[in-house]
This record gives sequence, structure tokens and C-alpha cells, in this order.
Amino acid sequence: MKIRHLPSDSATGSYDVARVRAQFPALTAGYAHFDSPGGSLTPEPVANAVAAAMTAPLANRGTVTASERVADGIVVAARAAMGDLLGVDPGGVVFGRSMTALTFDLARTLATRWAPGDEIVVSRLDHDANIRPWVLAAHSAGASVRWAEFDPQTAELSEDAVAAVLSPRTRLVAVTAASNLIGTRPPVRAIADLAHEVGALVHVDGVHYTAHVAVHAETLGADFYACSPYKFLGPHCGVLAADPALLEMLAPQKLAPSSNAVPERFELGTLPYELLAGTTAAVDFLADIAGVGTSRRERIVTSMSAVEAHEDRLRARIEAALADLPVTVYSRAAHRTPTLLVDFPGRGSAQAYAFLAERGVNAPASSFYALEASRWLGLGDTGALRVGLAPYVDDNDVDRLLAGLTEYCEGPS
Repeated sequence: MKIRHLPSDSATGSYDVARVRAQFPALTAGYAHFDSPGGSLTPEPVANAVAAAMTAPLANRGTVTASERVADGIVVAARAAMGDLLGVDPGGVVFGRSMTALTFDLARTLATRWAPGDEIVVSRLDHDANIRPWVLAAHSAGASVRWAEFDPQTAELSEDAVAAVLSPRTRLVAVTAASNLIGTRPPVRAIADLAHEVGALVHVDGVHYTAHVAVHAETLGADFYACSPYKFLGPHCGVLAADPALLEMLAPQKLAPSSNAVPERFELGTLPYELLAGTTAAVDFLADIAGVGTSRRERIVTSMSAVEAHEDRLRARIEAALADLPVTVYSRAAHRTPTLLVDFPGRGSAQAYAFLAERGVNAPASSFYALEASRWLGLGDTGALRVGLAPYVDDNDVDRLLAGLTEYCEGPS
């Protein structure tokens, strides 16, 4: 098979991927990384920020000692950074151990307001972290769960599919902004508008979406927006964003002496200051990739637009090559992230995963916790091979991937 190179357009022509790659020490190991949907590599400025925070004089947040002020400054800066990244009020930014943990905590809190006869809507498209917390919380409250189904042929989750399961008893709709398994970007704003018409809240899983697109949570119609910095070049922690006025209406379980202020009342225990410092550094790194503008928010928007164009160009290269191979590609939605789920009829995805790994190409095979989506596609609990792009992936990486896939497909079964 001939490996195709697509010409760069004007948007990607100015994208300096070599400059980006130079900031990632892990790339010196020589692997081609298509595993970023499970967690991105870390640029040196982020690692340095984490180390600097860990070696700085630190104490619990306060204003009296220098150590207290350092800790407080880290937290304030991280809220401001995430506010700029997501286009939200920093006063509504909550930090936690992970997106999963934050969603479980929020689900338990909201469930205290639900009753038998109420309905919660989840989608088959979602990662289990935006399904199981709501299903379990609904069951504990005696509420019903209704499922919005996506079309396995087109990979689309339509607003009509969500409308079909809404009712005046719907209390919350949980939907992803982008599928971590197949990349589908459903019409979140249209879905949110429908949910709001029946008085429901909307919880958007933005974990996969945030890594690839300039986010504006309010424009999406999200009442709650959750994401994970380690998916967009940052450290392992979770973020939940909401209007501070909405958070003021909620009373989560917490320790008696802990702050009742918003957003602190939702943060259990002492925050990991070093990870928050790394989160701020990750946002700054994204803003500086190709950012143009006077504010950090403006630079983030222009940078993420450049990232999206770069990744989409590489995705088009991969898709064009896959069309010549005996594979099944499940990523078919009109609007999607640069994430491709690929199966090898009669050969096996797990074997392809190992075959590529032996050649220094990391593209894992699994259901990636999107269990419902994998089953809905007919792939059971094992899933298929996932190819995911990141800002540091270049054409040479794509060449290696395509060469490896071609060799695997043309080899003995």
C-alpha cells in the first residue's frame, strides 16, 4: 500500500510540530504515541511546575505565613487557568482526584433531590464514568434510568434520540461532548436545549473533547462540565466546572470543620497543590502552542484551533490509508475528534496492538471503559484498536503507524 501525504492547508502550515515535540522528554525514547486518549504525554514545563511546587515552602492554604500564601496562590491560579481553558467563572471550578470521583460525588449530591418517578437520561455513547455514577445514584433514589441510543451504523447520537427519552420527569441528562471510543461529537447544545426545556440539568463529560477543541462550556449549554487535565498534557487530577450560583444550591456531604464556601465545599481533603501547579502550566503550554491574542483565553482559542487543524490533517491521512486495508472503522460520525476505532475481521485487534508495540508504535486495543458503546457496536467487552492523535504526533509517527498496519494486514493470519 502506498502511504499518502496530504498537503498542509494554511491553518496547519504554521503549526510548528517540531517545536511542540521538543518539549516532551518522553519522545526521546523513540515511540510513536497514538495512545493519548488514555492519557497524554507530559511536556517539560508541566513537570517542572509540579517539581517546583513540591519543593516550595507549602502549608495548608491561608494568608498568614509565606507557605500558606504559596499554597493559596497555586489554587487561585489553577482555578483561573481552568476558567480560561473552559470559558467559565473560576469561582465555579472544583478540583478532585479524578473526573470519575467528582462525578460520583456530584451524583450522590444531586440524588438527594430526586424521588421515585423521577427520570435520569444517560447515553450508550458515553464512557462509563458518565453513566454508572448516574445509574447508581438513580437507583438509590428510586428514580428511573432512560437510555439514549446512538446509531451504530453512523456512530451518531442525534438530538432526536435524546428527545425520545425526555419527559417532564427528567431531572438530569448526562452526555459526552466527544466519545473517547469512536470520537463522535454529538450536538450537545441542541441536546442541552431540549433538556432545559423540560427543566433538567445537563452534565457534560468533556474529558476527551477538551484535549482537541477550544471549549466554551456555556455555549455547549452545560450546567456541569467535567474534564481531566492528564488528557490535555497535564497531571492526574479531575475538574468540574459549574456556575457558582448553581453550586451554592447544592449541599454535598463533607467534614464538619471544612469550608462551606463555593467551590471549596465540594473539594474533599487538602488539594494536591503540585498537581494544580502542573494544571496551570498545562493550560499555559496549550495557550502558547500557536496562540495569538492579548489574553490567555484568546491565545487558548487560537492555539486549540491550530491543534484541531493539525490533528484533523493527520486523521485524514490515516483514514485515507485505512480505506485501502481490510479493516472496519467504527469512527464514522460527521463531527468527530481525531480518534479512530479499528477492527481487523478474522485477525484480531489485540494481536494488532501487540504487533504495533513490537515496532515502537503505541495504539492499544480495548473498550476503554466505554463499555456500553463497545457492546452497542457489537464488539462486546473487548472493543477494538484505538488510534488517537495529540498535538505532538507528526507525519513520521503516522508513517510508522500506517507501515505497521499494512504489514500486519498483509501478513499471515
